[in-house]
Amino acid sequence: MAAKGNGTDQETCGVSSPYQVKAYHKTVPTYRGGFFTLTRLTAWSFCLMNKTLDRFNCGHDPEGNNQEEDMASVEEGWNANPARYDNATYNRSGKSGLMLPQITLGLWQNFGGVDVFETQRAMIRRAFDRGVIHFDLANNYGPPPGSAEENFGKVLAKDLKFHRDELVISTKAGYRMWPGPYGEWGSRKYLISSLDQSLSRMGLDYVDIFYSHRVDPNTPLAETMGALDQIVRSGKALYVGISSYSAEMTRKAQAILTDLGTPCVIHQPSYSMLNRWVETEGLLDTLSELGIGCIAFSPLAQGLLTNKYLDGVPENSRAALEGSFQPGMLSEDNLNRVRALNEIAKRRGQTLAQMAIAWVLRRPEITSALIGARHVEQLDNSLDALKNLEFSAEELAEIDKYATDGGLNLWQKSSDSEAPV
Repeated sequence: MAAKGNGTDQETCGVSSPYQVKAYHKTVPTYRGGFFTLTRLTAWSFCLMNKTLDRFNCGHDPEGNNQEEDMASVEEGWNANPARYDNATYNRSGKSGLMLPQITLGLWQNFGGVDVFETQRAMIRRAFDRGVIHFDLANNYGPPPGSAEENFGKVLAKDLKFHRDELVISTKAGYRMWPGPYGEWGSRKYLISSLDQSLSRMGLDYVDIFYSHRVDPNTPLAETMGALDQIVRSGKALYVGISSYSAEMTRKAQAILTDLGTPCVIHQPSYSMLNRWVETEGLLDTLSELGIGCIAFSPLAQGLLTNKYLDGVPENSRAALEGSFQPGMLSEDNLNRVRALNEIAKRRGQTLAQMAIAWVLRRPEITSALIGARHVEQLDNSLDALKNLEFSAEELAEIDKYATDGGLNLWQKSSDSEAPV
């Protein structure tokens, strides 16, 4: 419905008002015989047809919102790509009604308070323009913890406020956020308190998905799952998921949640060519059986499955930062396998990162591949993996020679844990 052309094209909406609407570049009279005439309005302008109308009016806002802030992204010249859905593909998460893009943007790295906000903003905009509607967060993402949610909330308010119903926003709780016995893990008190804080940081009333981020070996599983059910019933989340749970714990968690009437719809495990535990330990088979979707995080093995480390460890890479990689992750054996995989990617006409993402998506159980990015160009490179998702049997067989465990499952402690039932 957005007006197109040289500024003379017009479209009408069946709404009446004596007010004027601030359009892109100028304000135009809008009251004409009981109808609005929209001139040179941008793609989001058809929001005027609903209750958000008054937030665009120049002289009236019954809720007291700041119209200048609402118009900020438009005045800066950014408008969401109207063709963003034309070539996008969305997969159903298990047997639920939740649909996710083939690639999701995660805000684990590079979205903290120590990072450049405008770079973060540019990446989120570009992702949305390319059909990425799912943004994945957690309470502890930063640094400092919580700052990724704060920064995402700022971008949401500035640029995506009127696209909220198009978005799937997720967050998680499980890792340490504050002192004392209720600052981490999976108690009802911690999970609900943490989500309340996350919603406040992002400026949201609800998230689309809320996860138990890790198994709590000391809290009864029924309490953790009961908290997830309570969160959905309170309207603070639409769906619930779990992360880094073993196949056995997933089965137990789903049984509890199904009895409560709030089934788990998605699992978020680590999965890559150098970390295949979800295959070898039966998690993917379990998810398929239970009708639970799967969003695989770290498909690039924390950046190892890129061209970064083919010739050593560059400065400012994740591996160069103290504590980011475990000893042995950059072993000569791992690097040799990465180089061999890179040669296969070249023959496919892809970067190693693109092939690594496509390889994860080859499995029908995978709903979405969860990626991170440092800048827009890196994001575009990863999203271009979708241009070639097909593998020949010969390619898969050759990849299997090198795609073996590289000691990269940093979240094994959670998947090896059992919560009391």
